[in-house]
Amino acid sequence: MSSLRVRSLVKRFGGLTAVNGVTYTFPERAISAVIGPNGAGKTTFFNMITGIYKPDEGEIELGGRSLVGVKPDRITERGIARTFQNIRLFGGMTVLENVLVGMHIHLRSGVLGTLLGLPGVRAEEQAAREEAYRLLGAVGLQELLNEEAGSLSYGAQRRLEIARALAARPKVLLLDEPAAGMNPRETAELTALIRSLQEKLGISIILIEHDMKLVMELSEHILVLEHGEKIAEGTPQEVRTNPRVIEAYLGRSAAEQEAGL
Repeated sequence: MSSLRVRSLVKRFGGLTAVNGVTYTFPERAISAVIGPNGAGKTTFFNMITGIYKPDEGEIELGGRSLVGVKPDRITERGIARTFQNIRLFGGMTVLENVLVGMHIHLRSGVLGTLLGLPGVRAEEQAAREEAYRLLGAVGLQELLNEEAGSLSYGAQRRLEIARALAARPKVLLLDEPAAGMNPRETAELTALIRSLQEKLGISIILIEHDMKLVMELSEHILVLEHGEKIAEGTPQEVRTNPRVIEAYLGRSAAEQEAGL
């Protein structure tokens, strides 16, 4: 079992409550989305799951084990990896090197072993490279492995960031606005890529995204936040027709019109 659960999750910043009492269980081996208007608390929610912020109240569990107070690198080791709204690649490193960096938590060889060139170290390095080639092939970047990451197109950089996150071998992959800044063609390609990765790897994928077309096409389950509180959850169809969701995005008059009032 590798389900991700949050219970009564709260995060405050001074007098502002950014996330307020959110409870939700993300289905395993599925694509889920966390949506809501600007300021809804979505990124704060992700930051608590990945250990960047410690919750003021509540619980976060992966596979029944608490993640509260666990350092971000240890959370990655336990099976949660993420991308960020603003791309965070090593621009001066190659595409291949960026993916290899993402594997470091699983490499057993220390600095001394690497310097001495021990047989076990060489075997591990070769295995890491082969895995990196496989991941780059999965995201369509195998032909660019020796290019500097900073020279890639915007869409390719997004794909590389996903490959680097996958290098950590996550059970749960968090994508923070993966389609941000993309044109329609890139967004369509990204949608197909995310669906393909979930099917091939059998992992849980959770995304924050403002592109509602992408969310409705891709997600099987949706959690809706507004002002830090959960206002709805369900399938895309259930969320699309929920009056509170319509009101949150379009205002009360639109919700009343949708309801025929």
